[in-house]
Amino acid sequence: MQALELSNIRYLEVNYDDANHASDLIKMLQMYAIDPMGAGEPLSDLIVGKLIGEMRKRPHVFSVLVYADVADKDGLVSDVPIGFCNCIESFSTFKAKAVVNIHDFAIDPIARGHDISQGLIAYVEELSRKRGACKLTLEVLQGNIGAQNAYLKAGFKGYELDPEMGQAMFWEKPL
Repeated sequence: MQALELSNIRYLEVNYDDANHASDLIKMLQMYAIDPMGAGEPLSDLIVGKLIGEMRKRPHVFSVLVYADVADKDGLVSDVPIGFCNCIESFSTFKAKAVVNIHDFAIDPIARGHDISQGLIAYVEELSRKRGACKLTLEVLQGNIGAQNAYLKAGFKGYELDPEMGQAMFWEKPL
């Protein structure tokens, strides 16, 4: 991979009504979906066609895009999307406050190693505090050591109420 220089890194909350934001979010989500740490295959045209509209309808869903100016041996390209996350607000009955789950999170491989993930997590934390959230949650695959290291660096840790009962596990039941 050729050496890239990133500058003018910007984090912004997605406006689902902005066509450029929507297009860039889908582009980044597709990048993540085809990665082995995502689903390993692209989202279907059906999902892509309805995703932004469905997200727009839900006030408890928000997304963040990361943009940068990217320079390589061929020159500078401005406003390149290099990362994103989708977040979903839920509720803690024990704290009577919002909880924000980082549902999707990815940095473009061209931008990895530049601490973009730390800035993205910090920005999500700032937005979550403004929403009155008491904590951030996320899921990470056991084999995704790079992501685990980034999350640990940002202050995440395994969740447990009682060490004797062990850490919480993330389960699912498809419907």
